[in-house]
Amino acid sequence: MIRFLLAALAVLTISLPARAIEIQEVTSPGGIKAWLVEEHSIPFTALEIRFKGGASLDRDGKRGAIHLMAGLIEEGTGELDSTAFAAAREALAASYDFDVYDDSFTISAQFLTENQPEALALLRSAVVEPRFDQPSIDRVRGQVVSIIKSDEKDPSAIARRAFTKQAFGDHPYGSPKEGTIESLNALTRDDIVAAHQDVFARDRLFVGAVGDITAEQLGVVLDDLLGDLPATGAPLPQKAEIGLTGAQTVVPFDVPQSTAIFGHEGIDRHDPDFFPAYVMNQVLGAGGFGSRLMEEVREKRGLTYGVSSFLVPKDHGYLIMGQVASSNDRIAEAIDVIRDEWAKMAADGVTEEELADAKKYLTGAYPLRFDGNSTIAGILVGMQMDDLPIDYVNTRNDKVNAVTLDDIKRVAARLLKPDALQFVVVGQPEGFESTN
Repeated sequence: MIRFLLAALAVLTISLPARAIEIQEVTSPGGIKAWLVEEHSIPFTALEIRFKGGASLDRDGKRGAIHLMAGLIEEGTGELDSTAFAAAREALAASYDFDVYDDSFTISAQFLTENQPEALALLRSAVVEPRFDQPSIDRVRGQVVSIIKSDEKDPSAIARRAFTKQAFGDHPYGSPKEGTIESLNALTRDDIVAAHQDVFARDRLFVGAVGDITAEQLGVVLDDLLGDLPATGAPLPQKAEIGLTGAQTVVPFDVPQSTAIFGHEGIDRHDPDFFPAYVMNQVLGAGGFGSRLMEEVREKRGLTYGVSSFLVPKDHGYLIMGQVASSNDRIAEAIDVIRDEWAKMAADGVTEEELADAKKYLTGAYPLRFDGNSTIAGILVGMQMDDLPIDYVNTRNDKVNAVTLDDIKRVAARLLKPDALQFVVVGQPEGFESTN
């Protein structure tokens, strides 16, 4: 019942930015910084903690170690084994989630005000003193192996893995964060401990908090929870060299429908042209049924149920990508249409009506992202990791509205390279062959 209450509180919280919000920058007595939005109407707080680096910090020959470590954090700490830890968390009605991505390791915590000291003490123990028992390592490793085996039968996963390997080569981005069955089976407990030491450090730490907690209270929490972490972690990876040259790859797979992943080099999140590129891509392929790709590939020709494009601004390498699926006998036509639309937008940009529709959607949808304390805490951390100003949530829509037709035409000509579009197709495509 208490857990149900916590889940309900997670959604029955502040909704922002229906009004301008006040984000405070908090510095703990020990020097740890965080962003805070206070909301005391409900006795509930969400805490988002992220460490820059994520799965890209895997050591050479140890691919999958950080992902496996993430699955083991809740498997016991101190005197508590995995069962006892789960029981303690349930008794406190606390929620902890640990996730790893290419560029970050995230901890999402939710707790009631009345249980805050105990919930945070349990979380601290899990983060600072995980047990990494061998039976838990073997069990969680088996779960990850099952995921890898499942992906080996999934055309979308096969295409995505082949494409990222072509794009990023030997850079950590070029291989799945789960590792391979071989690399996973070779991991030892010492490798998991080393992964933990590499990730959890104060020099790559970002924190967001939203809810029933004051700045003074949060400062104490930060030091108690994170103050004992090492000052520095493993070095971040170097910038990735993008290896996409416009090649075509077919991965034979016995299915009636082919799946294609496509893309080329993209744009840095910190580039001054990022917002025009973002709005441009809304028109090109991110806007669902309002996008050009959906209109031309699905609506006019019936070649697919869905097609999309998206910006991928990773910390150390940037892509613009897309995905489409079509029957084996029509995938080649779908790819031709995608190339044509890429070229048309590169040459001409967007229309005044398309720009107005994109702005209306992007500015109207933005407030809907702020649908609860946990989501807002994540947005606060994301802003910090992207080096955005603290007032960004209140100025972001102004940046969208400031984009002009000339901006998009300039950026489209700069960014979109139809001849450089690289395609990986998984299936039995007719009229489409590998060129590499």
